This record gives sequence, C-alpha cells and structure tokens, in this order.
Amino acid sequence: MNASISEEAIFAGGCFWCMEPIFDHLEGVISVSSGYTGGTFPNPSYEEICQGNTGHLEVVKIVYDPSKTTYAQLLNLFWHNIDPLDAYGQFCDKGEQYKSAIFYTNDQQKMLAKKSKEEIEQLFNGKAIYTQIRPLEVFYPAEDYHQRFYQTNPVHYKSYRSCCRRDVRLKELWGFQGEQH
Repeated sequence: MNASISEEAIFAGGCFWCMEPIFDHLEGVISVSSGYTGGTFPNPSYEEICQGNTGHLEVVKIVYDPSKTTYAQLLNLFWHNIDPLDAYGQFCDKGEQYKSAIFYTNDQQKMLAKKSKEEIEQLFNGKAIYTQIRPLEVFYPAEDYHQRFYQTNPVHYKSYRSCCRRDVRLKELWGFQGEQH
C-alpha cells in the first residue's frame, strides 16, 4: 500500500480568518491552518504581527492531496477571493501584514504562480497587480484561538467579514462573493 502524498500551498489574502473557509471544504484539501510568514522576526505573536513591524504577513497553509486537487486550482480559488488591485492590504485591513502574496515551495509552484499572475494582469487589462510572489522561508502557526475561527466564533467572523465589506468588493471584482469552488 502506497503512503499518501501531500503538498502545501501558502497564500496571504489579508485576514487569515477569511481565507480558511475558502479552501477548507475543497475536495483533496487535508487541512488549512492560519499562520505567519515572510518576516525576519522568529516566532512572532499575533500582537507583534498586528503592529506591522515584523515583516510577516497573515497566511493560510493548505495541505492537499495533488491527486484530488491541483495547485493551479488552489491558485484560481485564491485569486478570486482577494483584491489583487489593492497595494495597501486587503479590504478593510491595511498594512504590510495584510498584503496579498503567494509563497511558493518549489520551482513548479513558482512557475504556476507567475503564470496565474500574468493571466490576472491580462484580465484586468494591464492594471497593476500588487500580489507578490515570494519563496516560502518559515511558516509559523498562529495561536490556537485563530485556527478555524470562522467555525469557533461564527457570529464574530460573519460580523467582521460583513463590516470589512469583503464580499461587496469581491462581487465588484469577480461578479460573485468569494468562496466559489
């Protein structure tokens, strides 16, 4: 019997609370966890990240079975749940820690990420796309109370998402309100 093979995808799309449910129910996704990456400060805390001085971004790590879903499918879902035209963060969250980015783990992911960004640039007729494509260095898991926040605190999560006008902006950009599989 062959051991199951899994791969990882790391995406920054603003608030990690809002990025988890996007991937959580997709066939082939084994787990989704919130965390931080991109900075130089070791083992950052949420409080340190919020101050915007560590260089880290809020991210989600998706562990998936590549025989059931592809990295290209994950990229497509990622793009349609962010605002790639926002240079300052995502939706109501502004600052370095909320900027959008794709963190690749190998050359194949890097190539697919660049290709997908070129397609988004074409779709937006050459407008600046501010989503960065960067190598993954270290992923730090967020504190336990952030994991699966949309499930453990559904009222707070829905209120935050609504007040942040995330779905309104996604509908303006993509014609639907995110989380489309």
